[in-house]
Amino acid sequence: MPGTLPALSAAQIDAFITDGFVRIDNAFPQELADQGRAILWAATGCNPDDPSTWTQPVVRLGNFTQPPFRDAANTPVLHAAYDQLVGEGHWLPQGGLGTFPVRFPSSADAGDTGWHVDASFGFDAPDFLDWRANVSSRGRALLMLFLFSDVGEDDAPTRIRVGSHLEVARYLAPAGDAGHSLRDMIADRPDWFDTGREALATGRAGTVYLCHPFLVHAAQLHRGTRVKFMAQPPLLPKVPLQIDRADGNYSPVELAIRVALDQG
Repeated sequence: MPGTLPALSAAQIDAFITDGFVRIDNAFPQELADQGRAILWAATGCNPDDPSTWTQPVVRLGNFTQPPFRDAANTPVLHAAYDQLVGEGHWLPQGGLGTFPVRFPSSADAGDTGWHVDASFGFDAPDFLDWRANVSSRGRALLMLFLFSDVGEDDAPTRIRVGSHLEVARYLAPAGDAGHSLRDMIADRPDWFDTGREALATGRAGTVYLCHPFLVHAAQLHRGTRVKFMAQPPLLPKVPLQIDRADGNYSPVELAIRVALDQG
């Protein structure tokens, strides 16, 4: 965007292409995180000062579009980063931050800690295992992780399989536009694209991880003491991603897919 300083360095963009994600500290102000948490605490029905009310390992909250969430998703630094990774004019502004899986300290398994890729289309299918992804990432430009609380290693940080987006791209490519369902991926790749490298999405409230839409990730049990508040919305494309452009002007999201197919 003319007149706007880039949010990401060339090294960060290179890391996004090879590793599948980039971390942006102070992507939105702590004040917005505080305001958002107050809204979320009220929605949980739990008392932030009384752990005896924290009876479930996870409370899933519905769509949140109040000003703190809209503002957090649309800061100048994030808009600049969206432009750099997806392409200027190629993405839609965030109307909010969608749903929040609020994770409480607990030894109980919520049954949602498996490795997976987020589907991006086919949501009309009643069974979520029939939701789909394809090699051009129809319907999703980025996977994003917005931390609304401080998240340390014991606070159920999202687990990330570094570089897994490249393997997923190679897996999806032969299926063309139809892509594969989540059911297919479970049957075909029981190892869930294990790269042997894992990262944890830790950081202070206000940290945002911008991830390739094919990045394999997973939740985990909360072994800490403070409740984790995180949103995981998609960045929606305004125009479809393309992995075969006549002008060769590929965004880093598209270029990562091309790198994967060239390596394959």
